[in-house]
Amino acid sequence: MRTLALCLLFCMAGVTQAAQMPVAAMPGGILVYKHVQSIRERRFANIVEQKTDFSCGAAALATVLRQAYWLDVNEDQIIKGMLINADQNLVRTQGFSMLDMKRYLESIGMRARGYRIPTESLESVSIPVVVLLDIRGYKHFVVMQRAQKDWVYIADPVLGHKRFSHEDFAKGWNGIVFAIIGPGYDKTNTLLNPSAPLTVKNKLDMFSPVKDAELMDFGFIQSDFF
Repeated sequence: MRTLALCLLFCMAGVTQAAQMPVAAMPGGILVYKHVQSIRERRFANIVEQKTDFSCGAAALATVLRQAYWLDVNEDQIIKGMLINADQNLVRTQGFSMLDMKRYLESIGMRARGYRIPTESLESVSIPVVVLLDIRGYKHFVVMQRAQKDWVYIADPVLGHKRFSHEDFAKGWNGIVFAIIGPGYDKTNTLLNPSAPLTVKNKLDMFSPVKDAELMDFGFIQSDFF
């Protein structure tokens, strides 16, 4: 059973786009078609993936603006907007700064504020915010979706959905959250409800043997079992 489960997961991982998969339904082996996503699609669901080495800030902004404010913007538009007032030579070597992002947001009628807060107060942040992480010496902007008791959930423009323990998050975080404020905020936006990371272990647990009582719910009787 576990071998079958692994084969199914590997097949799904090989699909690069959403598709319809035929599944045999009980009873009679009738085929039904179920909508499925590749693992990559699940990993980057509702996240704008960065396309260049220096555009993590633009992709993080685009993620928040698209999901929390329903603005039709993309990474390329935000890059061009930030370059208007940014030092282009500095951007090529260091990437965009929070000041560049603040100026861009103000140019489209939004407000932005940076707040320094202690790690123990992360759970009180009730909106998705942009944060700067230092990952092995590499400065990288990501979206902090939500902080809960045990985990900090991140929408990473390079790696997709991730989560860190509070301790591990604090090791790379500079202590500042960059909040975007403006009209049209969706209080039920999907960034506030991050799902658990997609792992093979989690999915294997779904393929446990069907209990006799569950089979009887489908109309089988005890004499059918062998």
